[in-house]
Amino acid sequence: MASPAPSVPDTQLGLSQAEVQLLRQHQSAVGSQLGGSSSRAASNASSHGRLLVDPSSLQALSAHFDRLMYSIQQRWQALHAQTQAATTQQYDRAGNAIEMADAEIARFHEILRQIDELQVEFDKVRHISEIVKGYRARVEAIDRRVGR
Repeated sequence: MASPAPSVPDTQLGLSQAEVQLLRQHQSAVGSQLGGSSSRAASNASSHGRLLVDPSSLQALSAHFDRLMYSIQQRWQALHAQTQAATTQQYDRAGNAIEMADAEIARFHEILRQIDELQVEFDKVRHISEIVKGYRARVEAIDRRVGR
């Protein structure tokens, strides 16, 4: 009969309960990947709240966590790139909105300038009209005196 694989209590590793649970799950996953007696040893150790500490088990667990960390890093980089793209797109949209607002404000100022010009012209025409009406009234008055 083979001697039991060396192991340590997983609660003695200085991990939180959630971390211990996660370690147990990954130890079982590694054991399943190894197959055979290694799988049974990892499963047996995990079910007894222990972590296998033989070199091959630790190497497999380390490789598993390296792959997991690489996968997390790749996902983080993809999310970071997506965030950067979304931020850039929003920044561009905001820039375009500001440019459009600036253009509309400039157009509005131009309309106000034109209204002011028209108001000045209107005042000039009204003043001239009043002068013309005054001359017309004089001419009619003279015409009535002469025409009598």
